[in-house]
Amino acid sequence: MYTMMQVCRETDMSYQTLKYYCNEGLVPNVKRDKNNRRVFDEHDVKWIKDLVCLKKCGMSIQEMKQYLELCLKGESTIPQRKEMLAEKQKALRESIKELEDSVTYIDWKQAFYSEVLSGNRPYISNLIRIEK
Repeated sequence: MYTMMQVCRETDMSYQTLKYYCNEGLVPNVKRDKNNRRVFDEHDVKWIKDLVCLKKCGMSIQEMKQYLELCLKGESTIPQRKEMLAEKQKALRESIKELEDSVTYIDWKQAFYSEVLSGNRPYISNLIRIEK
């Protein structure tokens, strides 16, 4: 069994976030020790790691609750779960594309600045007007 702090270290989650997830019902079947403190087993820790991943995928708390509800209903809900994940996957791929485009722009701009600084290219700005 794991304490709250042990789970936080294992999942790289803050104590407040884990407590919030528990209070929101995102960690089902939470057990309590003799002092009424939450304790978690291996299955709980694996599920909490899943929650961390779902959050990183951009799922809201409400979406995670819907996903959990589907999971608790069993195998028959796999198609709906696959669809939820496919939507997040599509959004992540779009974000990756936007980031790649941004990196490409920065690479181009860095090369431009290097050429200007080395004297191999004249500096031309779209912001500074040169009167002729």
